[in-house]
Amino acid sequence: MASPIEDDVFEKLKNKTDPEAHKRNQDELNARAYAQHNKAQERLAELLDDNSTLPVTVSSVRILNANRTRRGFLERVVNPILSANQEEGYTLQDCLSEVGKATEKLNRFGIFKQPINVFLDRPDPTLASSSPSDIDVYIHATERGNYTIKTGTEAGASEADAYIHAELRNLFGGAETLNAHGSLGTRTRSAYSLAFDTPILSNPDFKFQVNGFASSTLKSWASHEEVLRGGTSKLLWRSARGHQHEFGYSGIWRQVTGLAENASPTIRADAGDSFKSSLTHTWINDKRDYPMLPSKGYLMKTISELAGYGPLSGDVSFFKSEAESQVTLPFGDTGITLTAGLRGGLLYPLAQRGSTTPQQSRINDRFQLGGPTSVRGFRLSGLGPHDGPDAVGGDVYAAGGAALLFPVPRVGKETPLRLQAFINGGRLLSLKNPSKEGAPLDSAAVKDSVKKAVNSLTDGAPSTAAGFGIVYAHPIARFEINFSLPLVIRAREEARKGLSFGVGVEFL
Repeated sequence: MASPIEDDVFEKLKNKTDPEAHKRNQDELNARAYAQHNKAQERLAELLDDNSTLPVTVSSVRILNANRTRRGFLERVVNPILSANQEEGYTLQDCLSEVGKATEKLNRFGIFKQPINVFLDRPDPTLASSSPSDIDVYIHATERGNYTIKTGTEAGASEADAYIHAELRNLFGGAETLNAHGSLGTRTRSAYSLAFDTPILSNPDFKFQVNGFASSTLKSWASHEEVLRGGTSKLLWRSARGHQHEFGYSGIWRQVTGLAENASPTIRADAGDSFKSSLTHTWINDKRDYPMLPSKGYLMKTISELAGYGPLSGDVSFFKSEAESQVTLPFGDTGITLTAGLRGGLLYPLAQRGSTTPQQSRINDRFQLGGPTSVRGFRLSGLGPHDGPDAVGGDVYAAGGAALLFPVPRVGKETPLRLQAFINGGRLLSLKNPSKEGAPLDSAAVKDSVKKAVNSLTDGAPSTAAGFGIVYAHPIARFEINFSLPLVIRAREEARKGLSFGVGVEFL
């Protein structure tokens, strides 16, 4: 016969737990664990603060679990931590600062899992070589997998595609990366690329990259298909102030082919093959807190390209420069922001070696303006010179815009979802010989034609549109759905009233 105590136990086991009581118990446990964690952090902070000026000697640095990474590569990262490599004495605070810099470098190579943990320990006191100030540093850095393969589909403004992307990491033990990409789509009919990059001298801010690619893109706004095959090599460098520089060389064979039956004379004149050999430089100073949807900060960017000049070969010759700026101002802590941006560019024709006559620009190299990611309210490449049904691009442009973004009601400012009201506009012009309208440029007329085109940018109101929409900032790209109303439309330009969908990384 069961005792009353046993009966009571079985009765309690049979009873269902009250959900509210269970929630209260769980909340109490979570609060207790959170309080203990905070107390431990406070004790650690007090301990470090009390001993921040304590002299220490870093006798060894060991990186654990980095089995595939070369020893020499890692030594360049951690050698500054060792006391033997320091010109002055070490305090505990100095040591922690140097360890933090090395750990941050390891993180930026992209070959280790996060977080990277650091431990400090005293060496064995029985060793004759040890002293009371000695400490050993242990960095626990678990390597990521050798490769990643992704497949998927993408949809954007007037384009959809399917892709496969493969990345091989840490190929030779020095954070080298090999990326292979292939895609098939509606507008970009095919695109293939293979890129290899490696840090120089174990520095994640100084890299070398070489890339080979081939693509075929349907230019629906200009009645042709463009085929590209070539390669680029780049040096990428980030300064201590956060400025990014890219110096590169590219050699690209271009083909204008697949002309439509109604292709304009301008497109037909540029049909066929051309080869571009050029040097490029890109400078970026990005102080925005979140580039896809900034709440504060600014961006400054320039892109310069010199093609076919002097020792550079190829059958096109020009200097091309673009500049962009953007600033975002917050309205207190409301989540409301004002973003304003300006862009401009110039393609300056040059004479090839052995010639004194500058070349007229080709459709491959001219600027295009208009579309969901540049000047909203206009069709893709809808601004600027047209020849019949084709947008033939221009040599000089300026564009600007402003947008007021505010949180969606009942969703909150913490989410990457915003409502926006915007206004934007721009001008795109071609260079012409002022002495012979429509004739090819000559050397004596280049400066006058550039001056005339730049002055014409402010001749009358620019093509302008305004509207409103919704913005979602995904970590990979920014998505916009807008209703646009064109306000100023110049002759032969193509506006677009109504809804438009845009996907991209950079928006005006």
